[in-house]
Amino acid sequence: MSVLLAGATGLVGSRVLALLPDAIAVVRRPTGRVGELVVDFAALPPLPDADVAICALGTTIRAAGSQAAFRAVDHDAVLAFARAAQAAGVKRFIVVTAVGADAGSSVFSSRVKGEVETALTAMGFARLDLVQPGLIIGPRAERRPVEAFLQAVTPLLGPLLGGGLSRYGSVPAEVIAAAIAVLSNRVVTGRYVHQNRAIRALAASAGH
Repeated sequence: MSVLLAGATGLVGSRVLALLPDAIAVVRRPTGRVGELVVDFAALPPLPDADVAICALGTTIRAAGSQAAFRAVDHDAVLAFARAAQAAGVKRFIVVTAVGADAGSSVFSSRVKGEVETALTAMGFARLDLVQPGLIIGPRAERRPVEAFLQAVTPLLGPLLGGGLSRYGSVPAEVIAAAIAVLSNRVVTGRYVHQNRAIRALAASAGH
């Protein structure tokens, strides 16, 4: 199985790469890893053909500096990668968005991620997996004080998040990565949405 992976230096993407070491990492800045493709997502070159493309690109408005900069990563770069992958012959696409993604949302970040999901669905991949975690737990390279606080308290609130609220709970980055690794081998066609409970079940099926 051949894999294209965008976002390989991020919290989730780096863990996906550890599980799928033969994946071709598509990155914005060189890391020195053999075989990686260093690209400008605003002007992507042709990508090599692959069985599946995985997109773990993402930022926050605070880290990006503005809504426009956030959209450039979480919307424009994601869709540019998807189009380039599809042009290269990729039939299966896996993307990490977020719980609450909704093109009609009044929350900017949720609306952007919802617009991405809508656009990806319209592209007609043979299989599309939308991975919608709640709060992602794990050490980040950049400092995110609010997120660090939420990472500390959310596990304590987990038992209180029953029923439908459980999808807003925390999930470790390595669990999401394990779920994505499992999904990368799924070939049954269709559009699938995976939230916290399904993400954990997929990871558990692989022994994580």
